Amino acid sequence: MVHRTGLPRWSPDGLVLVTTLVHLVRHGRAAAGWDVDPDPGLDDVGHQQAAATAASLAELDRRVIVSSPLRRCRETASHLARIWGDVPITIESAVAEIPSPEGIPMGERVPWLRRTMAGSWAELDPRYLDFRDGVVSWLRERREPTVVFSHFIAINVVIGHCLGDDRLVIDSLDNASVTVVEVADDGRLRLVERGRQAETLIR
Repeated sequence: MVHRTGLPRWSPDGLVLVTTLVHLVRHGRAAAGWDVDPDPGLDDVGHQQAAATAASLAELDRRVIVSSPLRRCRETASHLARIWGDVPITIESAVAEIPSPEGIPMGERVPWLRRTMAGSWAELDPRYLDFRDGVVSWLRERREPTVVFSHFIAINVVIGHCLGDDRLVIDSLDNASVTVVEVADDGRLRLVERGRQAETLIR
């Protein structure tokens, strides 16, 4: 289902809230993993996934496109930007990948990430809590309908915030899946639609 616009709704305080819809898209399949390439683009399957999601999102009215600085997100976003007539892609570091741990060699990044994903944010140090809070703070400020191309963990941050769930991973989001959230003018977030899920290779 393609959700086009947010609707006014009542807050728990009895106030009418103006809402904005934000579509959060996980990037297509990357050509390499964290332990091989710090910034891979998409492989052929990833481009096919991105093209299919772009074709679905193209039913929306043209809107702001935002991407993580990382190449796999920028390449995923480019498919929708082209359909909409080269809509500019705004780069936003707040929706980037969870930071790589300091002092851990590249070859050990994926095992670290898999271990971390099995836990909760409360178990992590302040650097990661700052990352989590930064994703939510940025999203709460959106006042225009926006399509955001981001990452598995960052989108799970938003889902967790909406559900009050402190786990790093709540939904096993598929590549190029779309999660939809509603942003009220007072900054409250509401989960409208959870993205397609699948067991994907963590790269």
